[in-house]
Amino acid sequence: MMRQLAVLGIMLLSAGYGYSREAADANAGLAPENFPENSKHSPLIPTHAGVRYGGHDRNQLDFWQAESKAPTPLVIIIHGGGWTSGDKANVPLNSSFPNVRALLGNGISVAAINYRLVGKHTDGVTPPVKASLEDAARAVQFIRSKARDWNIDKERIAAAGNSAGGCSSLWLAYHDDLADPESTDPVARESTRLWCAVGSGAQSTLDPQQMRDWFGDAAVYGGHAFGMKDFAEFLAARESLLPWIAEYSPYALVSRGDPPVCLFYGDRPPALGIPSDAVHGANFGVGLQQRCAEVGVECQVVFPGAANVKYTSPLAYLIAKLKAQARR
Repeated sequence: MMRQLAVLGIMLLSAGYGYSREAADANAGLAPENFPENSKHSPLIPTHAGVRYGGHDRNQLDFWQAESKAPTPLVIIIHGGGWTSGDKANVPLNSSFPNVRALLGNGISVAAINYRLVGKHTDGVTPPVKASLEDAARAVQFIRSKARDWNIDKERIAAAGNSAGGCSSLWLAYHDDLADPESTDPVARESTRLWCAVGSGAQSTLDPQQMRDWFGDAAVYGGHAFGMKDFAEFLAARESLLPWIAEYSPYALVSRGDPPVCLFYGDRPPALGIPSDAVHGANFGVGLQQRCAEVGVECQVVFPGAANVKYTSPLAYLIAKLKAQARR
């Protein structure tokens, strides 16, 4: 029981992972004039607040529009909290991942979303994580449907998040397009595909055996996503859960042609199978990177001491990718 409470406590610490505002700004090469509001303490008022994108009360988003005559790229921020807690209201306060002011100052619009929380808004939804993930997909579609009104480049949309928000971002990046071209709902006809995605402390798999392989006996995460009371029950039920794992685990969805991702972790990974931070640890990134290499999908993983690091902050990565001439 104490072990599960410790895991829950770690999940609730969904901001940070060691990337300060100052470090992120320096890594991106930003000048002070690139911040629309020079004081980091000044309010960051959304252009549109509390916009409903779906039928549930939690289906709301805030949107900050970057100043630009041309349509702007967009970053959708998905809050962390293990899909069980958190709120979009915390995003402007978490200036390090990513720095909203810096994104706006570089001509990139921003949206922060709420979604249904596991255990609070998921009665009758199986598995529970389906609600959280499909809400994120609906938010992407809704924002695309507002592209003309909000001056958004419909193609250059990225997702970014800490912890479970990062896992949601990976799921969006790797899942086949959920657009329904025959739908009578114009929002549902929009694409769910991303230009790129970023995660900080992101879980890349929801397969309990894979987590056991990567983290050894320290593996504890993910059972709540499928309605399991603890990891032991999760692992024991794995065979019956394989259809859900195939649908909701990012690792299982990776295929050639998927968009690039970049994952940031605060710990140095040991060898796979050696105990480490089994909730936010870098083995999640290393394991996913190996799979992406097999299928030819770009996946960069950044952690202390990592070699050949090109982008040393989530902010730098998002600016470089979203403002590039074209995606390779």
